Amino acid sequence: MSSGMWAEKYRPQNLDDMVNQTEIVSRLKNFVKDRNLPHLLFVGPAGVGKTTSILALAQDLYGPGYRSFILELNASDERGIDVIREKVKNFARTAAISSEVPFKILIMDEADSLTSAAQHALRRTMEIYTRTCRFCLIGNYSERIIEPIQSRCSVFRFGPLSEKDLKGRVRSIAKEEGVNLIPEGLDAIFDAAEGDLRKATNLLQAAAATQGGEVDDIAIYGVLGRVSPGKVREMINLGLKGEFLEAREVLRSLLIDEGLAAEDIIRMIYSEILRLGIPEKRKVQLSDAIGEVDYRLTQGARPEIQLSALLAKLALAGEEMY
Repeated sequence: MSSGMWAEKYRPQNLDDMVNQTEIVSRLKNFVKDRNLPHLLFVGPAGVGKTTSILALAQDLYGPGYRSFILELNASDERGIDVIREKVKNFARTAAISSEVPFKILIMDEADSLTSAAQHALRRTMEIYTRTCRFCLIGNYSERIIEPIQSRCSVFRFGPLSEKDLKGRVRSIAKEEGVNLIPEGLDAIFDAAEGDLRKATNLLQAAAATQGGEVDDIAIYGVLGRVSPGKVREMINLGLKGEFLEAREVLRSLLIDEGLAAEDIIRMIYSEILRLGIPEKRKVQLSDAIGEVDYRLTQGARPEIQLSALLAKLALAGEEMY
């Protein structure tokens, strides 16, 4: 296994290496082909390739020395109007020298953290320096970007990676690093990552480092500080069979011996309920009961009593089904 961050080591270097986001990549390739691009707004969840996409586009557009023609800023660190007046304007006003492409690219990560005043200043800067600079704004939520900026950008909405693409990429990295990744471990990574490839890669690296090159589901949940869903699944099945006291003992084990927070247990119960092979009507009823318990926990109710009440409802639902 190599040292360093695997998420950076295996970050795609050009658009051809991108995983998933096929339609977006296709449109970005057309911009490279035309050697021109509009201002861009990339929105979507973390770890799905937003920043990687614009860096890959820059690599394809400018070549190996692309870093000389881009400026990366993180708006969560530098979110005030002074940043726009100084750093952004100073970079945007000068043309790209020694490049066939006449403009540079300014990448503003977490742009949805910019203050309203900074966004209005940025809008004006984007108008004035269009000839010498293109802006790529990146954020999680488009509604936090003012409408005048959105109207000046081509908006690209990134979605979580599919199971096939995420698992394929993680499997490829594991093979490259000589990690023995068993299927249960890969499933656990996919469930925990929720479409975030960066998180998936970091989980793989952390688990491989602690387990000496072999990664299973127990190793992944150990890194996450969680127990395997198998124990929660056992508790749910006991409840549905009407074995309330046995299910409650498993619950106490999760709360006391494993030290899990009630909120984490509720989340895992909800996830497992949706996977059960029971009628949709029962899933709706149980989801409603889970939501009620979740709300009570946020209001300060006692976790063990509330979760025990949920197990009682599972037992009653089991009686009606079987």
